[in-house]
Amino acid sequence: MITAAQALSAVSSGLRDPLISEYQTIVQNFLEQRWLPSELSGGRFSEIVYCILDGHAKKKFVAIPFKPASFVDACKKLENNAHVPRSFQILIPRMLPALYEVRNNRSVGHVGGDVDPNHMDSVAVLSMCNWVMAELVRVFHGLTIAEAQKVVDALAEVRIPFIWSDGNVKRVLRPELKLHEQILLLTAVSVPDVSSKELIEWIEEDDKGYFKKTLRRLHKKRQLEFDEKTDRIKILPPGAKFVQDLVRKKNLSDI
Repeated sequence: MITAAQALSAVSSGLRDPLISEYQTIVQNFLEQRWLPSELSGGRFSEIVYCILDGHAKKKFVAIPFKPASFVDACKKLENNAHVPRSFQILIPRMLPALYEVRNNRSVGHVGGDVDPNHMDSVAVLSMCNWVMAELVRVFHGLTIAEAQKVVDALAEVRIPFIWSDGNVKRVLRPELKLHEQILLLTAVSVPDVSSKELIEWIEEDDKGYFKKTLRRLHKKRQLEFDEKTDRIKILPPGAKFVQDLVRKKNLSDI
């Protein structure tokens, strides 16, 4: 599978690299439940995407991202670019001001209510950023929607400091963690999926029968999607939530 950097190779590195870095920071902060506006903001991401759309329309990218004097007005002007894909002309330019606004000017008044607005806003930011990233990948590399989403999913692979990897092997540097915790953590950092064979090797579990039993239990609890026919394992939302809580509860964001 191609990487996001390859899929966005038509974009100058001065914009492509900050875009990927900013997106990964948003994903990582969301995992670690850093939901404050200063930690999970779509503002800089929006500015970078604006520069990419503007540069694509003009067939010339700026060297580094910049913030237009009036962000909303600048995005409206992108709608005049009838020669670009419609998502670049209408959809993304109309989405960027909302993405910019939802985090930059929502910190005031976050008091009371049954739902924490910081979390609610962060879900909106992550969802919009994910859609924009997939659309950029789709258009620039001519992929299907499903293929583009796979590229972005791989890009969204979370980084947890106490999980070591050399690119092939992964190790949990806290071996005292329970088997199901290690399985969920390693699956969470293996996007889009992983095999039970790989997990067994990484964890160095001797009891393969017990290991498979644990996988089936996590599947039944809907924390993992375990396809025994293909031997592919994916993290599910309840499993991702478990990992978020585990990282925070056991202070696993550092080592």
